[in-house]
Amino acid sequence: MSQSLPYSMKDVHYDNAKFRHRSFAKVITQSMLTSNVKHDCISCSTGKFLVLLLIFGLGYLLLSHTSASNSMPNGLINGTKSNEEVKDSLDGSSTFRRFWRKPPRLPPRLSPDEKSNNNTLHQESVWIKRQERVKEAFIHAWSGYRKYAMGYDELMPLTKQGVDGLGGLGATVVDALDTAMIMGADEVVSEAGSWIETHLKDRIGKKGQVNLFETTIRVLGGLLSAYHLGGGEQGSNSQHAGPKPAVYLEIARDLADRLLLAFTSSPTPIPFSDVVLHDPSAHRAPGGLSSTAEVSTLQLEFNYLSSICGDPKYSMEAMKVLEHMKGLSKVEGLVPIYISPDSGEFSGDNIRLGSRGDSYYEYLIKVWIQLRAARDSNVAYLHEMYEEAMKGVRNLLVQKSVPNGLVFVGELPYGRGGGFSPKMDHLVCFLPGTLALGATKGITKEKAMKDNLLKFDDLENLKLAEELAKTCFEMYSVTSTGLAPEIAYFHTKEYSEDGLDGGNKSSKFVNDIIIKHADRHNLLRPETVESLFVLYRITEDPKYREWGWQIFEAFEEHTKVDTGGYCSLDDVTVLPPRRRDKMETFFLGETLKYLYLLFADSSLIPLDKFVFNTEAHPLPIRGT
Repeated sequence: MSQSLPYSMKDVHYDNAKFRHRSFAKVITQSMLTSNVKHDCISCSTGKFLVLLLIFGLGYLLLSHTSASNSMPNGLINGTKSNEEVKDSLDGSSTFRRFWRKPPRLPPRLSPDEKSNNNTLHQESVWIKRQERVKEAFIHAWSGYRKYAMGYDELMPLTKQGVDGLGGLGATVVDALDTAMIMGADEVVSEAGSWIETHLKDRIGKKGQVNLFETTIRVLGGLLSAYHLGGGEQGSNSQHAGPKPAVYLEIARDLADRLLLAFTSSPTPIPFSDVVLHDPSAHRAPGGLSSTAEVSTLQLEFNYLSSICGDPKYSMEAMKVLEHMKGLSKVEGLVPIYISPDSGEFSGDNIRLGSRGDSYYEYLIKVWIQLRAARDSNVAYLHEMYEEAMKGVRNLLVQKSVPNGLVFVGELPYGRGGGFSPKMDHLVCFLPGTLALGATKGITKEKAMKDNLLKFDDLENLKLAEELAKTCFEMYSVTSTGLAPEIAYFHTKEYSEDGLDGGNKSSKFVNDIIIKHADRHNLLRPETVESLFVLYRITEDPKYREWGWQIFEAFEEHTKVDTGGYCSLDDVTVLPPRRRDKMETFFLGETLKYLYLLFADSSLIPLDKFVFNTEAHPLPIRGT
């Protein structure tokens, strides 16, 4: 930087001629102000006369301006003067007014960065309010359950009574507990925790037959998640109300010891499907076969229990199932939906990602994510099985509808050579979230791209995830209620049926989606909002939040019961929809939890630190 020039501040104030040329008028003015002329002029009689004249002139102008503004010309009042005349009559005073008027004060202008920050803050405030709306819905659902069905598995909100359909272990209480913890609903945490501490252990010791899969994902998973979120691994429960976390762990271990009989009683690594808790004993399902999804969706829970108890028996028995399946014959990584605990082999040819098949594929990638950082853990085969299966999905199950090209996942009910069915359960809408999670392992797409972590298959899976998420959302928006049916079919070149649309004639896809009469019910399922949550966290695209909000509003409009709770629907294609007297436990445990997290900050239960079991109970990833 050059040195400053050698002149004083006085020189600057007086516009020193060394640095700036002065006009003749400025020379005269400056000379008068800095010489004795100023004093002489004011002291002489002529000077005094001129000053008085100036004051008188200013006063006259002010008086004439006031008169003109207070007495409007008659012509102006009567509307007879022309615009030119009005302009002439006011010209003098308006000129004077404009001369003396201060310039208007402009509002401060924000920089582009400040504008962006303000817009971001406004948007976040909107989502915080929507998040609170979801919390209010959760408390409304819980209030109905607590009032009419406390201790039963589920609420029947229309007849205001409880029902046991899951073994009588108070499934709604346990399913809802960690949702209440995440939302900070301390009163619900206290009520649910107190019931578990007082009643659940006694129930487990006296109850009869339960399903291994349902009891593991809902009750065991819920207890373990509550243990972690309650501060169990830190030896405290300072974060939440309710009993000490050790209570949840003690009950979880007692339950798991009884459930282990399903594994140890089977002649193969494939467990029996049912357990009698008070015997304890285990039994095959009617017909002798186990569901593929059920036997392969137990590992997250048993692995976590082993890690916090220091007892490997739970993990060893559960992981034997996946290790055994690794060696079984598959169709491009895809597997039939039944398996025999007696032979250890798959049974039948039916391949689908809907019921009885879905969470097998989900747990391949989630168990790998859970265990990959653990010391001495050899689980690379799970990732290989997952990648092979997703290639099989893309090659064999993915098609597009006509006329508008919605991407969907169909079925092979008779195996590879038996023909394709354009049927897609709502349950399949778990897949977009699973594909996105498998692609980035829970970090954002932006970070994964920046760090060069995405392979070609990852990018293909992420693209498919976004296309399928759109299809799952359109399954909602194509109906009259804005809620999806349990099952949809898709119009293809080979398959079509008339008169079976969703009822929303304004939807672009009304002719792409076919909804049969037997499939038009809605059970308050979570799979679509689960995938919207995962995709928003990974892509950071706000459209997934907007889609989730539309779905939430439809639930509020059509399924909310004034006396407490929410109900299922018999037919989503008609208005008003016929209601079904059932509130599934997963509405509190999954649907509302995923909506709340979709509208929350991404630091709440981050996807690179937690893995969600198939009932949305978050468990920590070991080693992260």
